[in-house]
Amino acid sequence: MNSTKNSTTFSDVKTPPRTLVESTYRQVRCDIIEGRLVPGEKLRVEHLKDQYRIGSGTLREALTMLLSDALVTSEGQRGFYVASISLKDIKDITDTRVLLETEALRHAMKTGDDEWEANLIAAFHKLGKIDEKLGNRANHLIREWEDRNRHFHEALISACDSNWLHSLISMLYRHSERYRYLTISSQTVFRDVHAEHTLIFEAALSRDTKRASRALEQHIRLTFESIKASPELIAKIATYPLEPT
Repeated sequence: MNSTKNSTTFSDVKTPPRTLVESTYRQVRCDIIEGRLVPGEKLRVEHLKDQYRIGSGTLREALTMLLSDALVTSEGQRGFYVASISLKDIKDITDTRVLLETEALRHAMKTGDDEWEANLIAAFHKLGKIDEKLGNRANHLIREWEDRNRHFHEALISACDSNWLHSLISMLYRHSERYRYLTISSQTVFRDVHAEHTLIFEAALSRDTKRASRALEQHIRLTFESIKASPELIAKIATYPLEPT
């Protein structure tokens, strides 16, 4: 199967927005994922329209799009809120990602062609370059690292021909990014992420399904395990409301 057949990806950062609504949607989504709009915060249209320099109608349309991503919630007539976070939530996200992404990887390894391998090699090489820099806690590189990390995960499963798998994985991946930003910025969490990626990459290229699936599962689970093992992060997550206030 040609690995470019499936057009569904986690990332749209390289695709220019087609409308003002889509551009606003991406900006707000980024601010939620990176924590500038905090969990449980009320998204007051009258304030945010000035911040994003757009009309209230455009902003409401963008927030409605984010409802379908579950990054925003709506409480009847009370308006829009940033979705909450919790240990229970990240555990659920993690377990579901493991189920879906390992299945997609198995499909991709079975059907991936030379183009799939070439794209995976290129994505791994680019990610490895920034993995080394991020190891020095270069916080200004976090967004670029996330883009390259997302691209590597996309490349791994790009030869999977299930659009539903890609769509669901994309949604879960964005939710996991919210938690990953917490761990990356924390001084109490240390991981050799490059080594984790290397294990996945080498197993995938060798078409060793069991080893690749196991390495990917361990990699996905480490974000949750890192948070669970960090009193600082547990305390930080606990400061956010579970329900809109």
